[in-house]
Amino acid sequence: MEPRDLSDHVPYRAGRGIEEVARDLGLNPDELVKLSSNENPFGPSPHAVKAMKSAAKDSHTYPKAAHADLAEALATEWNLDTEQVWLGPGGDGVLDYLARTFLRPDDTVLVPKPGFAYYAMSARYHNGVVDEYHLSKADNFEQQPEVVLDAYDDHRIVYLTTPHNPTGSEMTVDDIETVAKETDDETLVVVDEAYSEFTDTPSARRLLDDREDIAMLRTFSKVYGLAGLRLGYGFVPTEWADAYDRVNTPFAVNVPACHAGLAALDDDDHVEKTVETARWAREYIHEHLTAPTWESGGNFVLAEVGDAEAVAVEAQREGTIIRDCSSFGLPECIRISCGTRETTPHAVETLNRVIDG
Repeated sequence: MEPRDLSDHVPYRAGRGIEEVARDLGLNPDELVKLSSNENPFGPSPHAVKAMKSAAKDSHTYPKAAHADLAEALATEWNLDTEQVWLGPGGDGVLDYLARTFLRPDDTVLVPKPGFAYYAMSARYHNGVVDEYHLSKADNFEQQPEVVLDAYDDHRIVYLTTPHNPTGSEMTVDDIETVAKETDDETLVVVDEAYSEFTDTPSARRLLDDREDIAMLRTFSKVYGLAGLRLGYGFVPTEWADAYDRVNTPFAVNVPACHAGLAALDDDDHVEKTVETARWAREYIHEHLTAPTWESGGNFVLAEVGDAEAVAVEAQREGTIIRDCSSFGLPECIRISCGTRETTPHAVETLNRVIDG
């Protein structure tokens, strides 16, 4: 028996983990610093950990009430109707729900290159056809409306990312609105704000009040430190918010995740420490890394090092795991996640030693 043609599908390549690298290189996991996956270096919100432990006893029940409570809390925080909040198993789950809602066979979508691989993957899973708009290194990966619109050709979905992964570049709300205005009424503009807590640039939230063609994507993985729970959420206009019940995987967000998310929303100290440290680490990397870097609004920095694969491999041997960006189409670049005030200088020192030979 043969599966359907998957030749256009490219596997998602995540950053390498500590246990994986330690096993491959025969190193002590406790001596490795992982700055490859844009994770929270402080771990999960302590409030969330306590909530998870408490919720574990209810893991035999389906998460109907917990799901409703989390959606209501997010709606209250963002001044939305509860129906406008779509919870999913990670931000990628919300991307799948949007693709299920809007894509018909052979509909086209427009994704950034470089960019998060799952935009294209999700579209192809739902029989969409993928086109790309290119962010130019020569232009510092600037995200201007004309860059997107020059590649636009009545696509059904256009994906925007701000802050952008892996470059860190940003897009203003006015520029996002320009893209929405200049595209067809039946084109959905998906704005991925997974890293938005790390920047002062305003969210695109206000656009939902007046437009039917904008959806937003956010996550608990980054600033709240809940990446392992796979908890994401989207905001959509009221006009088609009820589509969620028709495309949502039954009980996709589990009981501990819902309770952890609800508790994390109230853990202001954890968020403040995470954001403050990430902003400090970004500046430290900019100032002390001997390779050219780009300004970033996320909890990571992109750097040009020549042979990214070679640098990543050697840095691993010396105990620092960073992301080789070859999979993003940037074989000359690495992405360095923001660590703590202890791990960031150590990683920069290691990278400088490797880069300078």
